[in-house]
Amino acid sequence: MKKEAYRGNLPHFQQPGQDYFVTWILKGAVPKKAVEIYSKRMEELKNEIDILKRNNADFRAIETAKKDYYIIRKKYITQVDEILDAKTDNIVDLSKPDNLKIIYDTLTFWGGKRIGNYCFCVMPNHIHWVLRVFEKDDKGKPVYLEEIMHSVKLFTARQINILENRTGILWNKESFDTTIRDTKHLYNAIEYTLNNPLKAKLVKEKENWRGTFDFERD
Repeated sequence: MKKEAYRGNLPHFQQPGQDYFVTWILKGAVPKKAVEIYSKRMEELKNEIDILKRNNADFRAIETAKKDYYIIRKKYITQVDEILDAKTDNIVDLSKPDNLKIIYDTLTFWGGKRIGNYCFCVMPNHIHWVLRVFEKDDKGKPVYLEEIMHSVKLFTARQINILENRTGILWNKESFDTTIRDTKHLYNAIEYTLNNPLKAKLVKEKENWRGTFDFERD
């Protein structure tokens, strides 16, 4: 089966019929200098892995480089999460009711056709989304996460910019996507998503956050 990879600051490996945990953020929500050390090291390790693969290096060397990469990536994401949860001067508030409706309608539009929703959480400056990307759509065409994300980010940016009477880029170019490995990983991703407002101290009870949608329990 075809596997798709595309390059940016983060590597993405995508295959139809997979579960994903995706996070994307507002432009400017995380200053580049705040995570510069991690992002540079990630780029170095990513290049190292590519070189090892091209040279048919020993499997153990490749796995060691991958392990180092994911350790740094975890630190990077943790740093980003802390910055996002503390930041209040955002270009827009995604959790405002009108913006929230745009995002909800967009993330549920392909439900049952190209994707299946587990849950998502709209925070003031970022979104967590746990979903299954179907292997094929209703026309038999393979479905890729990259295509879904491009459509979602493009449409929501247009609609929110109109609503907020603003122009310019809304979303950060990169998204953080992780392939769900197993049932435990899926459970952890869902719990992380649903508990994010509580972790960020936006509410005292996670059920009180209006931007959380749990399709497994609704």
